[in-house]
Amino acid sequence: MTDLLAAAAGAALVFAATNLDDIVVLTVLFVAARGTGRPRPRDIVAGQYLGIGALVAAAVVAAAGLLIVPDPWTGLLGLLPVALGVRALLTRSDDDPPAVVGSLLGVAGVTIANGADNIAVYVPVFRSLGPAAGLVWLVVFAALVAVWCTVAALLGGHPRVVGLVGRAGHWLVPAVFVAIGVTILVTSGVLPHLAHLLA
Repeated sequence: MTDLLAAAAGAALVFAATNLDDIVVLTVLFVAARGTGRPRPRDIVAGQYLGIGALVAAAVVAAAGLLIVPDPWTGLLGLLPVALGVRALLTRSDDDPPAVVGSLLGVAGVTIANGADNIAVYVPVFRSLGPAAGLVWLVVFAALVAVWCTVAALLGGHPRVVGLVGRAGHWLVPAVFVAIGVTILVTSGVLPHLAHLLA
């Protein structure tokens, strides 16, 4: 029993450390949902589960030695939030609330792009876990996705957050997505590899 509790605590710490930035993304999405109706809240939650599920599945498969994660090429996923943010900036209207992602698959895509670096953390962890501890990790991750979505929905409904996004959301929301994408591209180390290929 002590081993399972330790596994649960470890899973919670790793999830929190690797998904803090998701709170920002989810909050932005919930604010957009309030303003435009897109994405729908259920699509945000389902997309987050789908995205995290895909990341964990890739890590489990890689941990089993069935997949080689092409590091740092996963950093190219940073292009997705950059493209979404740039598109929102170019098509914005001062009368419309910001809408960066409008569907379940869009939310899942942003979650995967934002969490591509998580795989590097998850793979060695899942490689070291036995079946029982691995199951505990999966249950804790699933529970914490719900917690993350709840916190983001509460933040996205807070009057100050809604007011800030209402005043500056036309550039702030897309800028957050561009910043997330650029951070992924820079921290993944993919840019020097691309420069080397193009040289």
